[in-house]
Amino acid sequence: MSEHETSPRTTGATVLTLVAVACAAGLADVLRRRRERKREPEHVEEPRAHTPHGIPTIPRQRRDGPGAEAVRLTDAERDAFAGLVRRFGEPG
Repeated sequence: MSEHETSPRTTGATVLTLVAVACAAGLADVLRRRRERKREPEHVEEPRAHTPHGIPTIPRQRRDGPGAEAVRLTDAERDAFAGLVRRFGEPG
């Protein structure tokens, strides 16, 4: 094996090792947070939705935004729109 073939292998092994360490640290952090959350049941700000298997899901969004918009059309605009709908509904 020549000198220049050793460097890419060493670099690749180093990168893979660092990725494995980062994944292990992330998994440990997730498990630690889950364990801490189970210890403090009285500090619940908002109920969480769960699937039948007990897996937490994303809570439903609240409808605090603006209401539905409505635009009043004149008779001519309404007729033109109806004509477009008929035209696009025709086959061919």
